[in-house]
Amino acid sequence: MLTNFRFIFLAFFIFASRVQAVGVNWGTSASHPLPPLKVVRLLKSNNINKVKLFDADSDVLQALSGSNIGVTVGIPNTMLRSFNASKKASDSWVHDNVTRYFSNGGTGVRIEYVLFIPLWFDIGFGFTFAFPFLALLLSTVSALKKCGSNTEEFRAEIGFWIRDGEKPCLVFIFLVGLMNQLTGIGTGYVAVGDEPFLQSYGEQFHPFVIGAVTNIQAALMKAKLDSKVKVVVPCSFDSFQSDSNLPSKAHFRPDVNKTMIELLTFLDKHGSPFFVSISPFLTLLQNRNTSLDFTLFKETAHIRNDSHKAYKNSFDLSYDTVVTALSTAGFPNMNIVVSKIGWPTDGAINATTYLAETFMKGLMNHLHGNLAAPLKLRHPPSETYLFSLLDEDQRSTASGNFERHWGMFTFDGQAKYHVDLGQGSSKSLVNAQDVEYLSPKWCVVNNNKDLSNATASALDACSNADCTALSSGGSCFNISWPSNISYAFNSYYQQHDQKAESCDFGGLGLITTVDPSMDHCRFSIEIRTSHSERLRVYYHQWIMALLIATLLAGFCRLT
Repeated sequence: MLTNFRFIFLAFFIFASRVQAVGVNWGTSASHPLPPLKVVRLLKSNNINKVKLFDADSDVLQALSGSNIGVTVGIPNTMLRSFNASKKASDSWVHDNVTRYFSNGGTGVRIEYVLFIPLWFDIGFGFTFAFPFLALLLSTVSALKKCGSNTEEFRAEIGFWIRDGEKPCLVFIFLVGLMNQLTGIGTGYVAVGDEPFLQSYGEQFHPFVIGAVTNIQAALMKAKLDSKVKVVVPCSFDSFQSDSNLPSKAHFRPDVNKTMIELLTFLDKHGSPFFVSISPFLTLLQNRNTSLDFTLFKETAHIRNDSHKAYKNSFDLSYDTVVTALSTAGFPNMNIVVSKIGWPTDGAINATTYLAETFMKGLMNHLHGNLAAPLKLRHPPSETYLFSLLDEDQRSTASGNFERHWGMFTFDGQAKYHVDLGQGSSKSLVNAQDVEYLSPKWCVVNNNKDLSNATASALDACSNADCTALSSGGSCFNISWPSNISYAFNSYYQQHDQKAESCDFGGLGLITTVDPSMDHCRFSIEIRTSHSERLRVYYHQWIMALLIATLLAGFCRLT
C-alpha cells in the first residue's frame, strides 16, 4: 500500500509539474565542479524542483536521491550507436541509471542506494581504506530470511525485495518504505542524445536515434517504469527552416524530416513531449535582422507581422515556429518542452550580466502569466529548462567562447544577477554555501623577467585552460598587457590545482598572495576537490545501514 501510494504521488507530481514548470540544465563539464551535494542544496535553496542532466553521473544521481527534484537523465550522443545496436546495452543502462532510483511497483518495497556500501575505496595519498561490513551484510540477509522475505537480488549495493505478506515484519516494512520514499529520485524523462540533429553534426547520429529510443523504451517497459519515465530526444532549433524566417512557413529541415516524422510518431504513441532548444541569443548573434530589444522582451521592440499575427519578441516567434512545424508534420497537439533557453554572461559581445538579467526577467514574466498574442492562443510550453545552472570551464567552445558562461551562477555557485524564478523563491538567487576553495594565491607574470616570449607562453597556457573571458566583448578583453598574460597563467595554474610547476612558464610565472583581479575582470581561485564530500555520504549510509539491520534483527526476534 505504501509503495502504491508512492507511485500515485509520483504520477501526480509529474502531471502537476507540467503546468508552466521551470527547471534548469545542470552540466558538469568543469575542471573543478561544485560537489553534487552542494549543488542539490543550491537547487533546493532556490526552490528549483526540476533539473535536466546531460549524462548519468552516479555521484550526481546519488546526490539527487531524496531531494524530491524531478530529473531528466541524459544519454550522450556518443552512446546512441551502442543503444541502437544492442538491447542488452539499453537494458543495462536503464537498470544502472533509472531502475536503481525507483521501486518497481507491485506489493514489494525495493531498497537500493539507501544501503549503498562500498567495501573499500581510495581515500587518496595511495591508501585504500577497507570496512568490515561483511558480517553486517550477512546478518541483514539472515534477518530478512527470518522475516520470511524472498531475497531476489543481492549485489554490492544490496538491492533486495521485502515481501509485505509477513505480519511480524510490518513495522520494519513501514520504516523501510518511509526511507525508500525519502531517498527516491523524481526522474521524469530519459533524454536520448543531446541535440543529435544539430546541423553542425551532419548526419552522423541520424541513423541511430530511432533505434536508440526504441530500445530504451523497451528497457523501461521491461523494468515497468514506462508509465512514470518518458523517453524524449532534445532537438536543436536549427532542425527547423522557414523560407521567410517567419513561423507561418516553418517546417523541418529536409535532411531530418523523415527521421523527425518517425520520432514524432514514437513520442505521440508513448505520450512523450517534444523537447526543443530555443536561443534568442544565438538568433541575435546569427541574424542581423533581429534587434537586441526584440530578444529582450522590450516594449520598444519593433513588431514583426506574419499572416495577421504580430510578434513582439523573439521567444514567441521561435516558439510559434516550432508549433507550426509540428502542425505541418501532422502533430498539431504535441506537448512541447523548451529544453534549453538562456543568456550567457561572458565570452562575446552582448554576453553580459546586465543583458542576461534583463532577458531572464523578461522570460520569467512572460512565462508566468504575461503571455502575449499569438502564443497564448496556442498551448504554451508545459516545462521550460533554463540554460544553465552553473558555468562550465571545459564546455566545448565550437559555437563560441560564450559557451562556458551560460550559468545563472558562477562555477562556485555564486549568483550573477537577480531574478525571480516564480516558484516561491525570493527575487534574489541564493548563493551556494560552505564552498571550499584552494589557497588564496594566484599565478601572475614576473615583470622582472624578459617577457619577449610571454605571449607564446600565454597562448600555450590558454590551450590547456579557460581564457574565454579575454575574448572580444569578454569581461577581461580590455585589460592591458601584460595583465592579460597573467590572466592566462593564472587560469592554467588554478585548473592544475595550484601546483608550483604549473606556474613556471619557463621562469616567467610568479606565485602571489595579492589578488590581481581588476574592475570586472575576476582572477578566479578554483574549488577544492576532495573525497571529503563522498566520505560524508558514505558515513551516513553506513549508519543508516547499521540502524536498519539492528531494527530488523530486533523486530524479527519478537517472532
